[in-house]
Amino acid sequence: MNYTFPAIMGIINVTPDSFSDGGLYNEQQSAIAHACRLIEQGADIIDIGGESTRPGADIISIEEEINRTIPVIQGLRKIHPEITISIDTIKPEVAESAINAGAHIINDISGLDNGPELAIIAAKYDVPLIIMHRKGISATMQQNPTYDDIVEEVKVHLMERCALAKEHGAEKLIIDVGIGFGKTIEHNWELLRSLQEFHEIGYPMLLGISRKSFIGASLDIASPAERDIPTHLLHALLLNKHCSIIRVHDVAMAQMTRTLYARLNN
Repeated sequence: MNYTFPAIMGIINVTPDSFSDGGLYNEQQSAIAHACRLIEQGADIIDIGGESTRPGADIISIEEEINRTIPVIQGLRKIHPEITISIDTIKPEVAESAINAGAHIINDISGLDNGPELAIIAAKYDVPLIIMHRKGISATMQQNPTYDDIVEEVKVHLMERCALAKEHGAEKLIIDVGIGFGKTIEHNWELLRSLQEFHEIGYPMLLGISRKSFIGASLDIASPAERDIPTHLLHALLLNKHCSIIRVHDVAMAQMTRTLYARLNN
């Protein structure tokens, strides 16, 4: 999969309770229609998730998550057979069902916390696996997260999980420092200041900052939907950190950022 730098991953939350757009696209046809809009706006990858990962989110059953995501993958695949689809899940059963339905990437926000099964599935189907750092679980991760050295601890954790994935045959790995997942506002800023250090791990990097609460807290913007402009201002400031993929809600603005970057650097 070769994309213009950086590749743009558009977010589709097929959930009633995601922090930014919960309930907007939790009906199959509206989710597919929104994904089609994101593709028209320039998305290279569509990331489809059926379980909210916001702090305090409820865990749903495997069956429910499959019922939310698989019809959307199948429907989108019929309309856009060329688009790369990512399944955002921590459940092996959901990941395998999604790949069989037409997904090409597994996006594991747990970072293999639950064992190597997702790496085994990625190896079986020869698909990329995104390994994200998350301290704790979604329900409790923001309850006073502490680190002695945030950058070093996240780096070591990702290196260990990448090694685990490789032990089980997964070779196409992508890392994600997990902005907002078990981190304070200052932890997030420190990770962003130090993104270049994570290239030492040796894998492409995904950056997920879109509409997140640290941006809102830093700029006093309460509504997630009103954080798109600062999200992409920050993306522009971070392009020299060379993240391979940016995961966003507002694809049109990400595409403008990428176009201007390309013109400036041609």
